[in-house]
Amino acid sequence: MQFDDQFLQEMGLQAMPEDQKQAFLDYVQEELEVRIGARIAKGLTEVQLNEFDQITDPAAAAEWLEKNRPDYREIVTRTIEEMKQEIRTNRSKLVQE
Repeated sequence: MQFDDQFLQEMGLQAMPEDQKQAFLDYVQEELEVRIGARIAKGLTEVQLNEFDQITDPAAAAEWLEKNRPDYREIVTRTIEEMKQEIRTNRSKLVQE
C-alpha cells in the first residue's frame, strides 16, 4: 500500500498542513507494521518467530508466511481497513479546517 498524497486525499486529510503530512504518513506506516506484526505473531510459536526473524529477503518472507501463516494477507487487509476507519473517525482532530 502506498502512503502518499492520494492516501491522504482518500482519508479526507488533504487539508492537513504540509509540514505535518510526511510525519503522519510515516506514523501510519510504522503503526500498521506494528499492528500487523503483532497479529501475525499471535498465531506462531517461538520457534516459528525465531525462524521468521532470520529471514532478510522480502520474497522469502512472503513465501514463509504463505506456508506458516496462510491467513496473513487477510490479517494485513483487515488491519489496514481498521486503521483507515480510525483515521476517518478522527479526521476532524487531524485537520483543522
